[in-house]
Amino acid sequence: MGLNFALIGVGGFVAPRHLQAIHDSGNHLVAALDRNDSVGILDRYFMVTPFFVEFERFDRHAEKLRRGAPEHRIQWVSICSPNYLHDAHIRFAMRIGANVICEKPLVLNPWNLDALSALEKECGHRIFNVLQLRLHPAIQALRARIQQAGPNIVHEVNLTYLTARGPWYHVSWKGDASKSGGVAMNIGVHFFDMLQWIFGPVQEVRVQYQDARRSAGFLDLKQARVRWFLSVEPEDLPASAREAGRPTYRSMQVDGEFFDFSDGFTDLHTAVYQDILSGGGYGVEDARPSVELAHQIRHASPAETHEHALSAFRPAAE
Repeated sequence: MGLNFALIGVGGFVAPRHLQAIHDSGNHLVAALDRNDSVGILDRYFMVTPFFVEFERFDRHAEKLRRGAPEHRIQWVSICSPNYLHDAHIRFAMRIGANVICEKPLVLNPWNLDALSALEKECGHRIFNVLQLRLHPAIQALRARIQQAGPNIVHEVNLTYLTARGPWYHVSWKGDASKSGGVAMNIGVHFFDMLQWIFGPVQEVRVQYQDARRSAGFLDLKQARVRWFLSVEPEDLPASAREAGRPTYRSMQVDGEFFDFSDGFTDLHTAVYQDILSGGGYGVEDARPSVELAHQIRHASPAETHEHALSAFRPAAE
């Protein structure tokens, strides 16, 4: 029969993965919202879904369903809206009696997590965060290997994630740190979750360089010393990626060994939905460590203010 979903932010970058996950897990999309109307992708998955560009009309539709027959009510709300709106849209979902599947980051400020936990208890519904890298087979295998090596070994890790973005990025909400949380939060939060899930909690954070396009530094975890570099600047891509026309470079080394998790990186949302709907999933407290770390990095004072400091973090010529 399937469950009834609503999706907020259906015109966004990550929404197609949620549409496919809702569809492939045998469920229904009974309402969709986005202030932008370039949402023709809806027809690929859900031809008859009511679509709204105004939250007030979307809210009215959801309330009408809530007061109607039980089989028509919204049971789940998927949230793909801009980062700074996540907690408000989660509160909306709780109010109409729905559970939540929310994109990363769950919130921008750690203290907002406390409010969401209290709301879960008040409403009796659950909030789940999309932490898809925890379901990546290669990452699960790495975690198992680290655990088998023993709790007293400290590993050397080098993480680089470069994903080129054009001028539009900085004009959009993503370029506004008050709305996106900055580079460390917007593109780094899922890697910070992955690192702590594998190597344990943070012991110390040192931000070496940071601006609107890049963030780099060192991270001491319980079982790892990490050098990390995040960037949306096209010039930071290695020549091999630029020559091949690849806008993204993703690299991780563990104890000098290259670890490849590129394959399947963007194809895990259906697995996330299946995990959540079968009784698993990751909730508010699972999201807390990465939100706290990204928030700390965003507000840190970098040790360097000149871009030459990034030379130690850029990938070597290939």
